[in-house]
Amino acid sequence: MALYDRNYSNTVETGYVQEGTSVSFMKQTYQLLAASMIAAAVGAYLTMPYAQIVMQYKWFIFGFELFMLFIGLGMTRHKPGLNLAALFVFTFTTGVSLVPLLAALIGAGNGGVIGNAFLMTSVLFGALSLFAINSQKDYASWGKPLFITLIVVVIASLVNYFLLQSPIMHIIITAGILLLFSLFTIYDTQNIANGAYDSPVDAAVSLYLDFLNMFTAILQLLGIFGNDE
Repeated sequence: MALYDRNYSNTVETGYVQEGTSVSFMKQTYQLLAASMIAAAVGAYLTMPYAQIVMQYKWFIFGFELFMLFIGLGMTRHKPGLNLAALFVFTFTTGVSLVPLLAALIGAGNGGVIGNAFLMTSVLFGALSLFAINSQKDYASWGKPLFITLIVVVIASLVNYFLLQSPIMHIIITAGILLLFSLFTIYDTQNIANGAYDSPVDAAVSLYLDFLNMFTAILQLLGIFGNDE
C-alpha cells in the first residue's frame, strides 16, 4: 500500500471546484499521469523476464519504492527537473513491484485479465475524475476520514498477510481498497482543481497512487474470481 502526503490541511475552502483554476496546470498533471503509467509499464515489461529474481528481492524493491515516495519525491519537490526524475524513478519501480502479481496471473493462464483490469480502471478513474470536476459539492471534509481509513486498511492488510492469511479477508480488504481509492480519486481530483498542489508533479503523484491502487485491487479481484480453483 502506497501512502503520500495529500496536503489535507491545504485544501482551498470553496464549496466546490474553484473558478479560474489553471487549465494548463490540469493539462500538465494529466500528461504527467499518462507518462507515469508509461514508465510503470516499461518497468514491468523490462523486468518481467526476471520475475523470479524480482520475487526474491520484492521487499527490497518495496522498500526502495517507499523511499522514493516519502524521501525521494519529498527532497526534490521544489527542484524542477529533479522532481520529474524522482517521479519517473518511483513509477518505474512500482511497475517492477507489480511483476510478481502479473507473472502469477500469466502463469495461471489469466493473463487476459491484465488488459481488462487496466480498461476497467481507466473507465472508473475517468468517470470519477469527471464527476469530481463537475460536482457542485465540496469534498474537502473527506480528507481526514479517508486518511484514517487508509491507515486501518494498511494495518488490516499487514495482519492478514503475516498472521491470518485468510483468503476471504483478503477479498474483503481488496474490495475495501478499491472503494477507498475510488473515493480518494474524487477527493484528490477536486483538490487539484481547487489549487491545493504546488506543482503538477505533486498532483500527478496523488492521482497515480489512486490509479495504481485501484488497478491493483481490480487486477487481484479479477484474478481471484477468474480462477477455477
